[in-house]
Amino acid sequence: MILKHMLGTLAFFLLTTIPAAAVSMEPMATIKAPVDAVIVILNDPEHKVKGNKSAQRDEIWKVVKPMFDFDEIAKRAVARNWSDFNDAEKAEFTDVFAQFLGNTYIDKIQGEYHNEQIVYLGQDFYSDTYAEVKTQIVRETLKIPVNYRMLKGGEDRWMVYDIIVEGVSLVKNYRTQFASILSKDKPAQLIQQLNDKLAKQNKRLAE
Repeated sequence: MILKHMLGTLAFFLLTTIPAAAVSMEPMATIKAPVDAVIVILNDPEHKVKGNKSAQRDEIWKVVKPMFDFDEIAKRAVARNWSDFNDAEKAEFTDVFAQFLGNTYIDKIQGEYHNEQIVYLGQDFYSDTYAEVKTQIVRETLKIPVNYRMLKGGEDRWMVYDIIVEGVSLVKNYRTQFASILSKDKPAQLIQQLNDKLAKQNKRLAE
């Protein structure tokens, strides 16, 4: 339930923003840049026609995917078990996990947005390569804190590697699930389980 709540909450981040201040420093700008593009896609009359959800989902994915460092997300979600994965398993796990997260994320965006607003509270720099953007989702009288932890990579780009919703880390939530599986199964079994979930997810979305 916690994970479902988190993913539903995260989806609203990509939709409407209200700057708390006129700030456009790199980490915040990196997150805000795709927002306008996603809003355009969501408001495109062509995508509001029944049967065009798949095309809309593909366009949103193209916009939001570059925001996230899925290599870092995958590695942190598996934590110390990462060394048990061979190179091929690391690549496959990262790919299928990214697709699974993307499907879940965008499905929430398409289905559960109800004019929530995002207030940008600011950003903290903890080093030259580590920062955190702090926001709130405003839902009538409810305010939900959502923080985006970011790293600056080799290409000098800020990318999201974890999202904290009401103090709960998305990565740590998956880490707990994956650790339970890997305590009794090998990486190949975890990858197969994710592939099975992804196949069911894709089938449901196609319908």
